Amino acid sequence: MFKSKFMSLLRGAGIALGLSCTLTITATQAWANAYLIQTNKGPVQGFLTNGIAEFLGIPYAAPPLGNLRWRPPQAHQAWTNVLQAKAFGPECAQIQLLGVFAGPANNNEDCLYLNIFSPNVSSKANLPVIFWIHGGGNIDGASNGYDGTKLATQGHVVVVTINYRLGLLGWLANPALDAEGHLFGNYGLLDQQFAIKWVKQNIRAFGGNPNNITVGGQSAGSLDTQANMVSPQVSAGFFQHAIFESGVQEPAPLDFAEQHGTAFALAAGCGAGATPAVAKCLRNLTAAQIMNLQNTGNYATQNGVIGDGQVLPPSFADAYKSGNFLQIPVISGMTHDEGAFGLAVTEYSENPRVPFSATDYDNIVMSTFSGNAGPAGSPPPYPAGTPKKVMQLYPLASYPTPQLALTAIETDGAVFFECPQRQINRLIAAKVPLYAYRFDDQTAPFYFPKMPGFVSLAYHTADIQYLFPLWHGGPQGIPHPLNKAQTQLSDELVAAWTNFAWTGNPNGQGNSPWPRYQLGATNSYWLSENIPQLSLITDAQFYNTHKCSFWDTVTNY
Repeated sequence: MFKSKFMSLLRGAGIALGLSCTLTITATQAWANAYLIQTNKGPVQGFLTNGIAEFLGIPYAAPPLGNLRWRPPQAHQAWTNVLQAKAFGPECAQIQLLGVFAGPANNNEDCLYLNIFSPNVSSKANLPVIFWIHGGGNIDGASNGYDGTKLATQGHVVVVTINYRLGLLGWLANPALDAEGHLFGNYGLLDQQFAIKWVKQNIRAFGGNPNNITVGGQSAGSLDTQANMVSPQVSAGFFQHAIFESGVQEPAPLDFAEQHGTAFALAAGCGAGATPAVAKCLRNLTAAQIMNLQNTGNYATQNGVIGDGQVLPPSFADAYKSGNFLQIPVISGMTHDEGAFGLAVTEYSENPRVPFSATDYDNIVMSTFSGNAGPAGSPPPYPAGTPKKVMQLYPLASYPTPQLALTAIETDGAVFFECPQRQINRLIAAKVPLYAYRFDDQTAPFYFPKMPGFVSLAYHTADIQYLFPLWHGGPQGIPHPLNKAQTQLSDELVAAWTNFAWTGNPNGQGNSPWPRYQLGATNSYWLSENIPQLSLITDAQFYNTHKCSFWDTVTNY
């Protein structure tokens, strides 16, 4: 079991709570003043919730409106009046594509805001900072549902969550925009980097250490964390630790992304070519027009990130092999049944909602693995005969339901999950300390509504609620409190994540209970995050369970 090495700091922080009532007025004034913080742009007023100071909806960059659309983020104007940081900022423009995970659907472009949760706002506190990037395929999601108070309280760390540009507004390569002489394509990633710079400049006043920042994220947030590690725009000292929670992937090639961006401009009536007129037309579109096009056409690259050669290299795997990345300690893992999430989104979106059938199994395997996919940046072009091999490896007769067969296939075979992430882990572990895990609690609460016969297991996104209490996707998701056993697992994961933020080691120090991942056959371990207790699985067990001997021939980094 993980023990936070810093609980004594929490006990010490509570000593002053026993002050005499004769000091009530002075104490109240002191509390109010404590949460009035001067940033480099102006004063912000936070509030106290259960011993944690919260500052919500702080703008970290200028609204990317008008001529600032599809440009790198710019500094926000300074303000003199106190900004009441007591409500989340607007979510970034998005449409609902991921079931109850997404939303709310909106056209907000003024959305570059961050939130801070701090157990001690003293500028002398010097606490580690966890900078969290939300998931959602880089097309939806928001920071609003990520309650950082448990991490802040139990781990005595400062937690920062952010919004960043999504979809076509955040991830678009178009020849007209790309020819303007600024960094282009990965605008959402540039937002994240700008927010990290804001944190480095301001976080000390909130109790954080600007020289001890852990950047992490889940799903697309995991991919974006990976992207920040390999970005040429990031240099030594930019952040100190990284957490990949469920997802790694290669970027889309620039020419592939520009083909999609050109198709978008044509569909918008702006024409083709690398001319100022095309760029002006694109910036004159309303956000609603852009969202409508995003909803009806295939204009974005898969999961956003683009290997443009400036913000991101053409290949993340090559960067790891050559050592051209931010060489810092990494936690990297996934859930046992990642593929159940995508199937839940599919079934949720259907009317009526009916269980997957044997015909669905055949159709999905054939359509996914038939070898007719696009170039890198989209699913790989699978070799001829792959569907037959997949059906032989995952015969329908071996599973209680077609949904469970498909869950296993999509968990092991998706280019985002188990076997590809193991390959990336091994590339990174050859250079820096890496701690590998698999979240295995198949009792995890499911925030989708009940669907007939659907078995969620340890689905993609299931583990978020163990770090951020009552997380439940978007407004249509259903929050569920954790039971006693799940809360114990949550406590252990929070201790591991925050120990890692303090020291770069989830154990705090030493190599137990979570050993560093090694490349040797006899000392390669994954932490199994499960109930009733944590345990270890060998790399060979992981490899065999997820049939990586086959999938490594399909997606080979």
